[in-house]
Amino acid sequence: MAVLHKKYYYRSEDIPAEVLSLMHGFDILEKHPLFCQLKGDIYQRTSHLNGRGSIACVTRNGDIFVNTGAGLKADEWAYVLAHNLLHLAFGHFDQDKIPQSEEYYPSVWNKACDIYVARFLQDIDFGLSLFPNLASEYPVKQNDEIKIYEYILSKETKEPKQTYGLNTENLNDMIGLDTPITYKNNEQNVYVERFAYAITHAIKNAVSDAGGHEWNEKKDTVITKAAAWFLAHYPLLGGLAASFRIIEDTDVCHRYEIHIAAVDAVHGEIYANPNCGLSEEEWKFVLAHEFLHAGLCHHQRCMGRDPYLWNVACDYVINDWLHEMRIGAMPEEGLLYDETLHGVSAEAVYDRIVKELRKFKKHATFRGFHKGDIFGDTGPHFEGMEKGISLDEFFKGALREGLDYHITQNNGRGYIPAGLVEEIRALSMPPIPWEVKLAEWFDVQFPPLEKHRTYARPSRRQGATPDIPRPSYALREQDIENRTFGVVIDTSGSVSTKQIGLALGAVASYAVSKEVPFVRIIFCDAEATDAGYMAPEDIAGRVEVTGRGGTILQEGVNMLEKAKDFPAAGPILIITDAFIEENLRVKREHAFLIPKGNRLPFHPKGKIFYFQ
Repeated sequence: MAVLHKKYYYRSEDIPAEVLSLMHGFDILEKHPLFCQLKGDIYQRTSHLNGRGSIACVTRNGDIFVNTGAGLKADEWAYVLAHNLLHLAFGHFDQDKIPQSEEYYPSVWNKACDIYVARFLQDIDFGLSLFPNLASEYPVKQNDEIKIYEYILSKETKEPKQTYGLNTENLNDMIGLDTPITYKNNEQNVYVERFAYAITHAIKNAVSDAGGHEWNEKKDTVITKAAAWFLAHYPLLGGLAASFRIIEDTDVCHRYEIHIAAVDAVHGEIYANPNCGLSEEEWKFVLAHEFLHAGLCHHQRCMGRDPYLWNVACDYVINDWLHEMRIGAMPEEGLLYDETLHGVSAEAVYDRIVKELRKFKKHATFRGFHKGDIFGDTGPHFEGMEKGISLDEFFKGALREGLDYHITQNNGRGYIPAGLVEEIRALSMPPIPWEVKLAEWFDVQFPPLEKHRTYARPSRRQGATPDIPRPSYALREQDIENRTFGVVIDTSGSVSTKQIGLALGAVASYAVSKEVPFVRIIFCDAEATDAGYMAPEDIAGRVEVTGRGGTILQEGVNMLEKAKDFPAAGPILIITDAFIEENLRVKREHAFLIPKGNRLPFHPKGKIFYFQ
């Protein structure tokens, strides 16, 4: 954090008014959630401030010199100090930040950086600006320093007046621009790193205020340092890291039995147990693990599976990726990792777990033994997140943008496994509506019929040429006779009338569009009831649902497959809530239409369409 190096006075009464004003300005800075976290050393000296009207300057070493004789008010001093701290935070002295052209003009770069900082402070409305409004006095629209630099070169001289600097108009307020800083391997700009951490601090503070509760962070713990690392070093997960509120509360962890960590993606919180004894590198691994749970929407992709076993399956996949990406260090405790599962999807791992249920039920996640580290609705949370973009969409967007930046601006930031890239890309694609998928299934079962010429019925154009016989085009009756399908409807008490109506409405509309004259309807609960053939236009409006008892579908399927008046190649569509017998056998071409979130108790051979 910024440090104000004060001169020593024996009594407070001896402090000059101008120095006291500076101290009050520093107090304003210290109370701001962003600027209180920035690094820099502030000295009451006149070094490099020899010109008339000099106020302050900053050196490439991180030293800020202020002229207390400038006679500024407290809120003006707050603005001045923030201005200089931002030069350091934005890396304006770094070689890779300045223009990479053949000729470099430090005075032009200094002015461009001053304008950029002045605009930033104006946008966030901090302190009392010493400069006129940028929009009226300097109408440049560019939003980064390089573009502003190029604009100044095109409009002004190569030694422009420093009208937005804090030294004089003829002196730079950034000392050392002639020799920009170059960082060697593994070296980082500590001021830029601190700024990334400060942004996280400010976001968390704002979110906490919006949520109506106080947030008191334990500063500089191994967990907060690990979280800040993602913002500065790992863009793939940086967006997610900035969006989460990390709760280091031993009491909360004990209450919810969290041994190491858990994530509540719905409410944007990660619960970290500070007493588990992990190092900073191990916390990087754990936090990345929880970020990926949320970013890949594992809490929503359970789809009727056992939540704990699904959590275990996702853990194996994520830990395999993190091992490949070499993020942090793997903790020895609570880690699910198996080399034989390398490259296997979470769904495939879950299927393998189900086959060896007794073995995998004994495993533990980062939350603890037989507890998932993905919280559902039972986890701790705060209210007030109903409006605006959904959190899931935000997580998907943050992960997608992080991936794009990671790929385009890699610079040795690390390797990303192909499986993880595929999952992120898949989440970025909008899902295909179930109605479209169902229509595609109908297209396969009922390809368009070919019309044939016939003279049995004259063409409509025959009247125009009575002497010339013209055939009409019609469908053959034998082609239409076998164009039908069966619908087995689960009418048990667990399937709502609304769901049945929604499904039947879709079935009816597609039957009409595919020129299906009749559909065979079977209602199933404890017994099967044959409703016979029905025209598609009659299905949605006039079907009377019978039964509402238990759920046994095999009898209804058998009834269709054995019916002599039902075509041997006729497909079957089964509408159910998926809470049915575990050994349903369907010999014909078939598909299932079930509510989203439910899961069949067996591996079906036919397609599955999920409707909402």
